[in-house]
This record gives sequence, structure tokens and C-alpha cells, in this order.
Amino acid sequence: MRHAGGSTHVFPAAPSAPTPAAARSDWATLRRLFPYLWEYKWRVMAALAFMVAAKTANVGVPLLLKQLIDTMNPKGGIDATALLVVPAALLLAYGLLRLSTTLFAELRELVFAKATEGASRTISLQVFRHLHALSLRFHLERQTGGLTRDIERGTRAVNSLISYSLYSIIPTLIEVTMVLSYLAIKFDIWFALITIIALVFYISFTVSVTEWRTKFRRQMNELDSKAHSRAIDSLLNFETVKYFNNEEFEAHRYDENLKNYRLAALKSQRTLSLLNTGQQLIIATGLVAMLWRATQGVVEGHMTLGDLVMVNAFMIQLYIPLGFLGVLYREIKQSLTDLDKMFTLMEREREIADVPGAQPLKVDGANVTFSHVSFAYEAARPILHDISFEIPAGKTVAVVGPSGSGKSTLARLLFRFYDVQQGQILIAGQDIKQVTQASVRQAIGIVPQDTVLFNDTVEYNIAYGKPGATREQVEEAARSAHIHNFISATPKGYDTMVGERGLKLSGGEKQRVAIARTLLKNPPILIFDEATSALDSANERAIQAELQSVAQNKTTLVIAHRLSTVVDAHEILVMDAGRIIERGSHAELLAANGRYAEMWALQQSSAD
Repeated sequence: MRHAGGSTHVFPAAPSAPTPAAARSDWATLRRLFPYLWEYKWRVMAALAFMVAAKTANVGVPLLLKQLIDTMNPKGGIDATALLVVPAALLLAYGLLRLSTTLFAELRELVFAKATEGASRTISLQVFRHLHALSLRFHLERQTGGLTRDIERGTRAVNSLISYSLYSIIPTLIEVTMVLSYLAIKFDIWFALITIIALVFYISFTVSVTEWRTKFRRQMNELDSKAHSRAIDSLLNFETVKYFNNEEFEAHRYDENLKNYRLAALKSQRTLSLLNTGQQLIIATGLVAMLWRATQGVVEGHMTLGDLVMVNAFMIQLYIPLGFLGVLYREIKQSLTDLDKMFTLMEREREIADVPGAQPLKVDGANVTFSHVSFAYEAARPILHDISFEIPAGKTVAVVGPSGSGKSTLARLLFRFYDVQQGQILIAGQDIKQVTQASVRQAIGIVPQDTVLFNDTVEYNIAYGKPGATREQVEEAARSAHIHNFISATPKGYDTMVGERGLKLSGGEKQRVAIARTLLKNPPILIFDEATSALDSANERAIQAELQSVAQNKTTLVIAHRLSTVVDAHEILVMDAGRIIERGSHAELLAANGRYAEMWALQQSSAD
């Protein structure tokens, strides 16, 4: 019997959750979004051209209205025929302008829709890919409900931000510039000044109050995400809730979150009412001042009745969109916040990343070597201490020991879900840190202790081991895993839905689906992590024989509690507290009369 020498190691700090990044400015978020839109630069430019055309037509409407009024209210005599023909022509032109305003606006949206949806799709796909590239540590710490809400809001924010800015804010600014220029040139500077003063007060009031309100809106979103996370977590653990008769407890906890959300929403609504009232007061004051100035001009004779109507129409056209400025500004700010959250998620550093220029793993005689490996999930809690062993190509090595001894951590490290702090893990003589992660995982198949399935059909879950596999290949893998007869006996056969996380199947059925999935993948390296723990004795013996057959000529790591499943392994490692305390064949370990022999005797007496 050979013993592994133990030694003391200083563990470097294991990576922890990143500290929150400094708040990104709104302009920085916009700059981050710009490249996604600029991929469609010709559509962007065409949309801007249509937007200017739409606003030009919109400004022309009050001008034509003025001409129509003045024509119908002539100062001197006018021919009756002209009195009929001229207004008819003006009315036709008026209708065409109205139509062209809508036409150009719709063309703008039609042209730009592809850019908006394309940018949203690209960002969503990048986030999805990045989430899959993040480490297991991130996914163990995440809150699924809150995370999905953040992604959903961020994706929606792309459309909202473009819609509110390109379709509302920018067109309004263009129209304000056109109207003020016309009024200042055509009449006097006071018309422009009154409008500018009103706009300055309006925008200042809107921005300051909206900034003040933002904290209430942010609080609402945080409470909404929290309530959603709690609800999702409760539903995912439906059986546990039932086991402990805690439906009312969960409902009460959810209701507490909803109550807090309601209080925040009411506070937000009160501040919104204050904002709207103040905005309308400023708009009304500015409108009255403009019309008073125009009325004076009509009385004094240097303005016509048509001019008065035109000024009124201009003001209405300007102040209607401005009336929504508070909502628009708030939504833009919220969209920028939501988008920033998603960009921050995209920029989260990958704990496990391929080194620059990493090449695919060359699987040539897939021997696996753990060389002086030490590892800790957290620096204060070391898991593995100077672990060294080799699985020769085509051989089987089993690892046994009590729970918490570090057995399953070996599988996680081999899959490179984490990187070791000290030592090396080699496959075919290549350090797995120096080759691509995808090629390492392609070379390994695993039957995990806790099998989780997709909420899809049985066929989909088995074929997941080899996307594109034929039905015949899927059925052959199911036969090898001794689950084909069970599947065929169900009403829908291989089209049977397995439910959320596979909960419609028993533990043993899920485990056999996992075995079939791995058999279909047919990799050169196999990991069986308690692969038969959920099976009854009869099925365990049948599956065990099948697994031993499959493991022939494959490099296999078996992690087990039941020693009866590993007696045929070429070497057995006994682990305790992260160290290998014994190693050898089944017969050698029994003859040594050490820890393995004690475990064997205990399990044999339990079986009897």
C-alpha cells in the first residue's frame, strides 16, 4: 500500500465576486451602444433624412393653415372664383402635408426597424454567449429570477432608447429649431425669446424633478427583481415547499415583497403627479404669453388673423410632444440604467478563460494526470491538498471516501469549471490550462450524481449528448442504458416531455437518461460521479455491467460511495479531508486492513 505524503500549502486567494464597477455615465452607455447601430449606418442615415423630412412637413402645416385663413379673410375685394379655387388648392396641399408627415414618419420607422431589431438581437446573443462563458462560481451565486429580469429589461431598453430618442426627442428638437427660427425672422425676437424662456424653465424643471424621482423608480425595479427572484426560487423548489407545508409562508414572503413594491410605486406616482402638474403650468404660461403677443400684433395691424392661428398651431405642435418630455426623459434614463446593467454583465470578467493562442486538445492516448494539485473554492477553506495520481489511457481509477472529502471536486477541476491554485492537470500530456476549454469538455463525458434535464422531450435530452444524432442512435444509447423499454411503454414514447428540470421522471429514470446521453456522446474520457446512486439493486447491477463494458478501452474516473461498484477498478484511491490516504487495487486495500477495509466491512454488514 502506498501513502500520499501530506504537506502544508499556502493557498492564493480564490476569485471572489467582483466589486461593483464604478457607475458608467449615460454618454458612456450610449457610446457603448453606438457600434451596434453603426453596423446599419446607411439605414441610420436614411432614417435621419426621413425624420427631417417629416418635421419639415409638420412645420409646413401651420404655414398652410395661415394661408388658408388669410385667404378666407381677405382685406380687400377678391374674385369669387379665386375665393373658391385658392382655398381648395390650399386645403389639398394641407391634406398632402398632413399625409406626408405621417408617411415620412412611417418610412423612418420602417427603415430603422432592421437596425433596432438587429442591434437588440446582437446584444442579446452576446449576453447569452457571455453568460455561458462565465464560471460555475458565478452561476452558483446568481439569482436566476433577478438575472433574467435584468437581461429582459436590458434587451427591451435598446428598443425603448432608440424609440424615445430617435422618434421623440431628436424630432422635437429639430422642430423647435425650425419654429423658433421662422418666428424670429418673420415677426420679432420676442416670440423666440418667450418660447426659449418657457422651454428653459420646462426642461430644467423636468430634468431636476425626474432626477429626484429616479431613486424611487430604481427602488421599484430593485423590489420588483427581488419579488420576481423569490417567486421563481419558490416555484423551482415546489416539492420542498410541499414537503414542509410552507405554501402560506412562501405566499406571505412574496406578499411582503409586493407590499414594499406597492409603497415604492405609490411614492413614485405621487412624484409623477407633481411633475405633470408643474409641466402643464409652465406650458400654459408660455402659451398664454405667446398668444397675448400675437393678439397684440393682430390688433396693431402688423399681424393677420392667419398669423395668430399659425402661432397657436405652432405652440400646440411643440408643446404636445414636450408634454411627454418628463415621461420620455424618465424612460430614457431608466433605459440607460437597464442597458448599463446588461453591459456591465457583458463586461464581467471570465474567471476561466482560454490563454491567448490556445490550441485544441490532441487526444492521443487519453491518459489523465493530476500532479500535486491543491485547490480551494475560498482561500479560508482548502478542499484538495497535494493530490497526485494518474489514470492510464484505457484504464479505470476509482475514488472513494466520505462526503466532503473532495471527490466531486476532482471532476469539476477536470472539466475546468475551476482552475487549480497549485499543480497541474494533464490530458495526454497537455496542461488543460493551455488548451481550449471546448476541446477539453468535448473529450470528456460525465454521468453526474445530480442529473438535471431540460424541459423538453426524452429524445431531446438523450440527443443532447450528440446534437444531430438520428433516432436510431438515440434508441441504441437508450437500450445500453436500460431505459428503452420504459420509454417505449409511455404513450408518447421518445416524445414524452420530462418537465421542469426533469421532475416528471424518477431519480433512477433521470440517471439512466443521463447515462444514455453520455453513451451517445462516446468520448475518450468518462467520469461516473455516483452514476448509479439513484438506481435499485437490480438495475444497478445491470447498468454497472453496461458501464464496465462501455468503459473498456476508455480512460475512466469513477467517484463512488458504494464500494461494490468499484471493485474491478485498476486502482482505487481513498480520500479523506482532501488528501489521498490509501491507494491500490481492491484486493491490496483489503489486505492492508486500513480505512478502505473498514468501509468495506461496514457496507457489507449493512447489506447483510
